[in-house]
Amino acid sequence: MPLKVDWHGVYPAVPTQFKDDFSIDIPATRSHVEALLENGIHGLIMLGTIGENCSLSLDEKVEVLTMAVEVAKGKVPILNGVAEFTTQGACNTARAAEEVGVDGLMVMPAMVYNSDGRETINHFRTVAAATRLPIMCYNNPPVYRVDITPEMFQAMADVDNLVCIKEASGDARRITDLFNALGDRYLIFSGLDDVALESIMLGCTGWVSGLVDAFPRENRLLWDAATSGDYQRALEIYRWYMPMLHFDSHPKLVQYIKLACAEVGYGTEFVRAPRLPLVGEERESALKIIRDSIATRPV
Repeated sequence: MPLKVDWHGVYPAVPTQFKDDFSIDIPATRSHVEALLENGIHGLIMLGTIGENCSLSLDEKVEVLTMAVEVAKGKVPILNGVAEFTTQGACNTARAAEEVGVDGLMVMPAMVYNSDGRETINHFRTVAAATRLPIMCYNNPPVYRVDITPEMFQAMADVDNLVCIKEASGDARRITDLFNALGDRYLIFSGLDDVALESIMLGCTGWVSGLVDAFPRENRLLWDAATSGDYQRALEIYRWYMPMLHFDSHPKLVQYIKLACAEVGYGTEFVRAPRLPLVGEERESALKIIRDSIATRPV
């Protein structure tokens, strides 16, 4: 019998803040989490791609998660991103996150190696067996080169704590294929900002978002309009938002989103190498989009 969870709404994929010496800035990360909660988000994803998961040690991950659990105080679900190079490493991270007290996990395929279908299913089954926590399975084939197909989710339907799919292929047709193949077996979340409205209208019950980190109020406006049936209002906000939402599908999404956050007063642009902050024309082009959007933001 699948675990029942009440996951719905907008879940920010929260950036991890760093000091100028690239050590973790827990107070700045805490301040951002507090601001997101004050602006009415429905849940938190800590240490996903935007949280620079693969750039942190396990001890650092535990430090970030401990802070998030303390700040949230059970008001919203907290999920921990699990992005590791090996299945055993993912199991270790899952257990550590469970000990800290998070509410669930967002598990990605193993990093770097492009597993085939059999290997991918084994990865998710093994991680699920290592924890009692409910799991959101993150499908993002453009980035991770592994596609978790509807047929593969059917093959894993007997795993009780695999409860949710974050669908980030960028192909809105996949949403309907998932519902047709799986019914209500899994919750389906939109996982890519620039197909979010389409995904919500096709039945997704949640949205894991990156740009919400900089614009939580506008994200909530869009979500509320779309889910209340005010599609004209939702479309107006979506068209305003789209130039920035495209950042989420860029290879440098972390830098772009951190730049947007810094521009509105949430944290800094510091990232850990091999990532580097944006410079030159690339940075100026992004700043123009962000500043034009701030100047015309919805009321």
